[in-house]
Parts: sequence; C-alpha cells; structure tokens
Amino acid sequence: MKILLIIVCLIPSLAFTKSPPDTSHLLEFERNTVNVFQNVSNAVVNVSSIKVTRSRNFFDPEPMEVPSGAGSGFVWDDKGHIVTNFHVVADSDFFNISFKGDKKQYKAKIVGTEPKKDIAVLKLQEMPKRLQPITPGNSSTLLVGQKAMAIGNPFGLDHTMTSGIISALGRKIQGIGGVKIHGMIQADTSINPGNSGGPLLDSQGSLIGMNTMIFSGSGTSAGVGFAVPVDTIKAIVPQLIKYGKVNRAGLGIGILDDHHKHYFGVETGIVLKYVDKTSPAGKAGLEGMGRDRYGRYYLGDIITKIDGKVIKDFDDIYHVLEKYKAGDLVTVTYKRKGKSKTAKIKLTQL
Repeated sequence: MKILLIIVCLIPSLAFTKSPPDTSHLLEFERNTVNVFQNVSNAVVNVSSIKVTRSRNFFDPEPMEVPSGAGSGFVWDDKGHIVTNFHVVADSDFFNISFKGDKKQYKAKIVGTEPKKDIAVLKLQEMPKRLQPITPGNSSTLLVGQKAMAIGNPFGLDHTMTSGIISALGRKIQGIGGVKIHGMIQADTSINPGNSGGPLLDSQGSLIGMNTMIFSGSGTSAGVGFAVPVDTIKAIVPQLIKYGKVNRAGLGIGILDDHHKHYFGVETGIVLKYVDKTSPAGKAGLEGMGRDRYGRYYLGDIITKIDGKVIKDFDDIYHVLEKYKAGDLVTVTYKRKGKSKTAKIKLTQL
C-alpha cells in the first residue's frame, strides 16, 4: 500500500488519468448510460446539513453540531457554487459537501434560496483540486418518452445512478414554499430519500431538471418522481448568486390566508388584508381590511383578475406576477362591496 502511494506521488498523472472502460461488448443503450455516468458523476455531490444546538445540561453549555439531513446537489460553475433543493438545506447552519472519489468533506455556506421553487445555492468555502461543473440543457424541448437518468445519494449510497423515461411534462406540484411549482418534469427514474437536489439528465448528459420529490405511499420509490425543470433553475440560480434572492415584481399588498378568506364567505379571488399606502396598489386607491367602531373586521378589496387572467388564490397571483418585472403596468380587476372596479398599477420590486 505504501509503494502505491509513493508511485502516485511521483507520477501525478497516473492519479487522475484513468482509461475509459471497454464498452465494445455492450448495447448502444448501455454504452450511452455508462458514458453519461462517466462524464457527469464528478459534477454530482453529497450535501450533509449540520445544525448547531446547545446541550440542555447546565454543566455542558458548549454548542454541538448535529446532522440534520442529507441530500444531493451538483456543481454549477467553477467558482464553487453548488445547487440543491431548498428543503435539503432548510433550518441548518452549515453544510459539508462530498465529491466522488474524495474522502475529504468541504464546508459550504448558503448564498441564496428560493423556497417557492425549492431551489438553494451553496458556496464552497474551500475548493477541491478539481471542480467539474454540470452542463445545463433545455427543458422546453423535452418529449414524453425520451430517456432520463438520475444520479444522487439515496439512503446515503453515494453516486447511485438510475435510468428511465420522461413520463409527463408540465405538472403542477405543491412545493415546500406554499405554492405549486409549475412545469415539473415527471419521470420514472427510481429516486428515494437522499436523491433530492440531484440532477436529472438527458441522453447527452445535460442537466434537464433537479430531482425534488416523489409520490409514494411507502416513502420509497414508486416510479413517480418529479424534477424542477432546468429552465426554471437557469432563471433562478444566477439571481441567487448575484443578489441572494429572486427579484420579483409586486403590488405592495398583504393577502388574507385561505382559511380566513373562506370564513368571510369568499370562495374565489384574493382578499387584501392590508395595503401599503405608499405602494403602487395604495396609490391606485386599493384598500385592505378594516374595523368598525365596534371592533368588527370588514372586508377590503378582492382582486379577481390581473390583465384579464383569473386570480382565484395566492397560487394564481404568484404565478401571474412572476412573468412581469418591476415597472410593468398591469390592469387589476377587483371587487369592492360587490361592485367590480379596475385600476392601472405599475409594479414595484419586492
């Protein structure tokens, strides 16, 4: 064993140069799968989340580092940014990143998160000798039936690859951020706990999505997995890296939650809980809820449409407004005391 280590040190090229496996005896389908794994697996990482807690023992007040979860991720660029799911890193203090074939764990910190898309970006605080970014593809041109592959760390089994097909496109699946994630890719590649945040790949080895959740009665793979599309990732990640958040356009309003909305007998539309008077909505004359002299609450305005698009709930207004940018002018249709009104409102940056 010592001799081998000496040889590796004396001839560095032997440590990193590895002959490609002989695939001449395999079917073309198999060769493709092998090649994708060989070319992409070094871009896939294991993400271990650590939470700092304090002992309840009065005589031992020192903070303790407690593992709080594990998932997968992938290298985004050569600057050390790692992309994973928000739910993999939520409620944790710092993170250990493990690379294929490297026993060392590299600490990372959060750069930015977008819970409503279940996306998070980490930044390595120490760089490995080599860093292989993944190659982003396109999700707008995907077809049902085409090959899809996943690489991740299910149950802590690092760099596990599974293969299948794209089962459906354009799914709307409830996410961790309180709204549905639109455009989700459904695939039958076997994914399990620990796969979250790992890449979904096409036959070229390009990133087409990020494996995020499964539908299962047992908590394990049932062949119904969902991935955030890469087009969404490409739109969100650069903003998280630059600003630490996603810049969104908004009206400057607060919305009454669905439970209390139904209590007031409102089935469709969003009830304005409050309106900032200095916001675009406030300047346009929209009003939030109020209280009469007896202390009883009464309803404010109820937004029913934006630029003709029906608004039934918070999910609707979120997905309508995400297509606009600050400064855009929209027509808001709302109800006040049963009468329909409209207002032109210039969106502000949230």
